[in-house]
Amino acid sequence: MLLDVRTYTCRPGTINKHLEVYEQFGKAAQAKHLGEPLMYAKCETGNPNEYMHIWVYDSAGDREAKRAAMWKDPDWLKYTQESAKLGALEKQENKLFTPVSFYPLKR
Repeated sequence: MLLDVRTYTCRPGTINKHLEVYEQFGKAAQAKHLGEPLMYAKCETGNPNEYMHIWVYDSAGDREAKRAAMWKDPDWLKYTQESAKLGALEKQENKLFTPVSFYPLKR
């Protein structure tokens, strides 16, 4: 199992509008290819302009195939265009993790 942990930082004052654009244009397209995320959350303490989401894949190959299909989807491309027009994103960080044996992930 592979966890794709993605952290994004928005320009101050734009996070809520950015998440609205995602909900309107990106959520359905992404869920169609990746399923539901393990988590999608805004930062409660620390940087209020930050949010993260975690996606679960069976393997690196599963991740690669699903993301490649998503990037061919016109609905996902529409979202990326709308997001770019808004210009809210400042930074993106992606990390891949595997669960430890003594705390297996329950799907």
